[in-house]
Amino acid sequence: MTGPMSPGAPARRRVRAVRGFSPGSPRPRGGSRAPWLYLAPALVVLGGLLAYPIYQLGLISLFHYTQAQVSGGEATTFEGFGNYAELFGDEQFWQVLLATVVFAAACVVCTLAVGCVLAVLLTRVRAVPRLALMLAALGAWATPAITGSTVWLLLFDADFGPVNRVLGLGDHSWTYERFSAFFLVLLEVVWCSFPFVMVTVYAGIRAVPSEVLEAASLDGASQWRIWRSVLAPMLRPILVVVTIQSVIWDFKVFTQIYVMTGGGGIAGQNLVLNVYAYQQAFASSRYSLGAAIGVVMLLILLAVTLVYLRLLRRQGEEL
Repeated sequence: MTGPMSPGAPARRRVRAVRGFSPGSPRPRGGSRAPWLYLAPALVVLGGLLAYPIYQLGLISLFHYTQAQVSGGEATTFEGFGNYAELFGDEQFWQVLLATVVFAAACVVCTLAVGCVLAVLLTRVRAVPRLALMLAALGAWATPAITGSTVWLLLFDADFGPVNRVLGLGDHSWTYERFSAFFLVLLEVVWCSFPFVMVTVYAGIRAVPSEVLEAASLDGASQWRIWRSVLAPMLRPILVVVTIQSVIWDFKVFTQIYVMTGGGGIAGQNLVLNVYAYQQAFASSRYSLGAAIGVVMLLILLAVTLVYLRLLRRQGEEL
């Protein structure tokens, strides 16, 4: 029997009480509102700082919006997806997009390589060299992008730069040719980005039990084998985080390219999407086309972010 006076009734009432409702009370609908109340201030701030500007960006991209419309000389006309059709039909846009993807990928690979190597090095040196390397790396990380770009330009200057004198290159101009200019910018981007990877990976290595590394060393594994077979699998969630964040940062590079190549290089040979959008919006006063480029970049980075969140969730399930 399972009637009102059956022995199982008190147990069921206790289970219902633990779950948050009693037999006589209505079931809650929609869950608790307390988490949303706590998140409300942050959501309001994010809505004001992100949602409205993104809405305006998308809105401008659907209109014909130039300096004439800004000054009020001409009426704003609705273009629909005309700006996007013009953008996707422009061969230069696809060239710039390809250059941006390749340049960002090279920056990410080099940043991860330098950061991971130095993170392992930090675990092998004594306290004083470790502190010196940490301070030097954090100093590079804290340097503003425009300051770092100017310093690197001075170091590689064709007339007065010490790099050309040491390498015996004479008056070689690093920013004249396309690939050497990209290489110079890549060095500066890696210089100011690797400290984040180094510190994050170093913290992850310090969290690995020392017994695991000692056992691998006793088995005769080399440093590369220890990294590939022991550390890298254990640090996979951390490596996912630094990789995706580096992709997002390097895909949006603007200051280094603009400062070091003089706004995109000779005849736009060193343009990336951020600089290309700036040129279209402000140099050419085609604000709607620049907004369309911004929307395309936003969608690309949103896709990368979704992949990032999915990978993090998958890693969390495995752990």
